[in-house]
Amino acid sequence: MSKAQATAKTPQESAQAATEQPLPMKVDVKIGSIRPEGNVKAYASINLNDCFAIRNVKVVDSSKGLFIAMPSYKAGNGEYKDICFPVTKEFREQLNNAVIDAYHQAFTQSQNQNQQKTADKPSLEQAPEQSAGMQMVGL
Repeated sequence: MSKAQATAKTPQESAQAATEQPLPMKVDVKIGSIRPEGNVKAYASINLNDCFAIRNVKVVDSSKGLFIAMPSYKAGNGEYKDICFPVTKEFREQLNNAVIDAYHQAFTQSQNQNQQKTADKPSLEQAPEQSAGMQMVGL
């Protein structure tokens, strides 16, 4: 059976599909590792309706801002093809927004943790008694 035959719909099915609203999709995103350098800023894992998982989604920084790149493979002609992808414009926007929002939250949390770590470390000015016992000796 050809692809055209498998996806052909009767006029009644087409009219019914046009009036139906898609069900809301629950999108859970986990940001794995955040990378401050380079164009790839993070990797994400996505869980859709607790039924379908997508791993290795990249958060990429471009001249137009952040976007997500779905997992892909390199075809024989050298072109990259997405392994899975949103079919509708609306769901593409929902998925993109969910991942980018999760990235921003994880990035902010990471920065706050780094600031907390540096605030917890005593500096030389704060702890002169610790450095007073050490003296520089010239050779």
